[in-house]
Amino acid sequence: MNAFSFGSYYPGESPLHRLDPRAKLLLGCAFIVVALCARNVAALGAVAVFVAAFYLASRIPLGYAARSLAPLLFIVVVASLLNLFVNQEGAVLVEWAFIRITAGGVGACLFIAARLVLILLGMSLITMTTPTLDLTEALEKLLSPFARFGLPAHELGMIMGIALRFLPQFATELVTVYHAQISRGAGLDGSPVRGMRMLSSLLIPLFTSAFRHAETLSAAMDARCYHGGEGRTRLHPLKLSARDGVAAGVLAVLAVCVGLADALL
Repeated sequence: MNAFSFGSYYPGESPLHRLDPRAKLLLGCAFIVVALCARNVAALGAVAVFVAAFYLASRIPLGYAARSLAPLLFIVVVASLLNLFVNQEGAVLVEWAFIRITAGGVGACLFIAARLVLILLGMSLITMTTPTLDLTEALEKLLSPFARFGLPAHELGMIMGIALRFLPQFATELVTVYHAQISRGAGLDGSPVRGMRMLSSLLIPLFTSAFRHAETLSAAMDARCYHGGEGRTRLHPLKLSARDGVAAGVLAVLAVCVGLADALL
């Protein structure tokens, strides 16, 4: 958990760091669509090359990003296992009672796992190259056209910013509570069954600490007379540049490559 950095900013001066955060959010959504459209290994390989190239351009170590995704890998495991048992195509590899694993199920399991890992790596790249305040402002700007219909654009952007800032804090609190409970003799080590029974000794203090931090943040906002986004100005307003157009062009090339791989292979 000490390596958990999903949502944390990685300082740098790379071309990706200098992209407009609104463009990053929109291109990130487009990247997810392109990755979900990849239907074979060749198309997914093109997505993997794209992700690796952008990590090289951002000068962020790929190993650092991979370690940061460790707490989210349960999503990959659950989705992969579902496909392992649901897909019954191909030769039967294992059959015992109601459990039946086929070659098609194994292939689908590995394919889904690779796709989800690439999506998580791509979206983690957005948060690691953009400060939280810039992401908050970008989301608010993107949602501002819907504010005339009653959508609370500023409040939604603020919620996203607070959530991103709380992710590393939540992980740090979990480690602190874990070591504190171990020092008091809590039986958190040993068998998984015993660990599940003692889980409450972690969750109760963890959520108590989270509520305390939320209350402190609320009091700090009240003390500073925070009243929402109406009338607020920006020291550095967001501006689109030619770099954002180049990034959009690169993603368009990826979409073409994925489409050709799906159609021809």
